[in-house]
Amino acid sequence: VQLQAYGGGLVQPGGSLRLSCTTSGFTLERSGTGWFRQAPGKEREGFSCFSGSDNATYYADSVKGRFTVSRDNTKDIVYLQMDNVKPEDTGIYYCAMAVVIGGCTWSVGGVDYWGKGTQVTVSS
Repeated sequence: VQLQAYGGGLVQPGGSLRLSCTTSGFTLERSGTGWFRQAPGKEREGFSCFSGSDNATYYADSVKGRFTVSRDNTKDIVYLQMDNVKPEDTGIYYCAMAVVIGGCTWSVGGVDYWGKGTQVTVSS
């Protein structure tokens, strides 16, 4: 099982960025993919997840209305579209997978496999 988030970079406040999570070694339909981030000096936190069985998406209040998770069915890639970003969105972003049929989780303790992260910096 492998996952990796990429697409991070420097973006100005109010701007947009799209992250991609490439996956291999498991079936998206039998898993939930979560998005997490870790700001400097803070613990890793989850904020969104995607249910592979029914394509349902869930968001924490901190990103609801600004971030959108979607999936490319042909490539087994899960995307995180980040719009109207804020300085507090700065951090290392990770995607992770939980083996679950139906539903998903953004709980750090509920993850089975972590991907490598990508740095997102929101600054003017």
